[in-house]
Amino acid sequence: MTGARGAQAGPFRAGDRVQLTGPKGRMHTITLEPGKVFHSHKGPILHDDLIGLPDGSVVANAVGIEYLALRPLLSDFVMSMPRGAAIVYPKDAVQILAQADVFPGATVVEAGVGSGALSLWLLRAIGPEGRLYSFERREEFAEVARGNVATYHGDDPDNWSITLGDLADALPETVAGASVDRVVLDMLAPWEVLGSVTDALKPGGVVLCYVATVTQLSRVAEAIRATGAYTEPVANETMVRGWHVQGLAVRPDHRMIAHTGFLLTARRLAPGTVLPELKRRPSKTDFSDEDVEAWTPGALGERDVSAKSLRKRVRAAGTAASLARETDAPPAAPAPAPPSEGSDETPGTAG
Repeated sequence: MTGARGAQAGPFRAGDRVQLTGPKGRMHTITLEPGKVFHSHKGPILHDDLIGLPDGSVVANAVGIEYLALRPLLSDFVMSMPRGAAIVYPKDAVQILAQADVFPGATVVEAGVGSGALSLWLLRAIGPEGRLYSFERREEFAEVARGNVATYHGDDPDNWSITLGDLADALPETVAGASVDRVVLDMLAPWEVLGSVTDALKPGGVVLCYVATVTQLSRVAEAIRATGAYTEPVANETMVRGWHVQGLAVRPDHRMIAHTGFLLTARRLAPGTVLPELKRRPSKTDFSDEDVEAWTPGALGERDVSAKSLRKRVRAAGTAASLARETDAPPAAPAPAPPSEGSDETPGTAG
């Protein structure tokens, strides 16, 4: 593997993902296959008309409507790829990289893997010298993630693995103690795996939890404090508001990407270290058993993807990955020509 296929330059090739933008700004993402046709209500576009064109070209469909053709950015790719589970949106992914301080060469643990969106961002951040260990409880989600990552990279990255199973049990069997630089937990009940995470993290390492609700946020923060092994947790969320800029018409967009999830970070203390007590005003920090019950995964709720829909997404991710792998493989060497009739040469010997 020479690098992410999605980040390559040069003319479009078979197996490339291409983003087509129509005259009204509507985008379509396709995987180029010789002989295939992209159909829309505006008319068809032949894939063969795109193969060989430089990135950033304009191509007309059968009725003359023009489309801008570009290789999708990573943020575009993750928004259009097949999904098994809900993805981590780009606005949160880049905050995860920054707040967890994911660096080139880092050893990172991720749970769960979902559809592979965050895996792609983490693989880019750690580079070829880093190592990403992903954990996922559902095999169908893992297959979708493998397909999406292989589609983007053109193959399965050598420095990435997916382990099926519960992180609390699988992590100690996969990594050595105090060997992990960063842990990113995108799961329903991250407080249940803090024991294994604490053992795996290096002193000074970062644990980051991505949770959707305030009840999850409250419980995981209290669980981290209760371990006595971390710095005071810090929580925040990110909202993105676009702007319309057209001549003198400059105003905020009518729509924005608001709440998607909370990010909570804390750093691993050295073994035996006691965190100095913070001086703060008294506040209501007590909670009852009823409050804890409201924090349980059952009360929080979890939306499941239907089995039929998930099978379809697994097939879509697998098909795209197979095409990317096939078209990224080097061409086979031609067979040597047989000696001409009457020649004294013997195949395989020097002349």
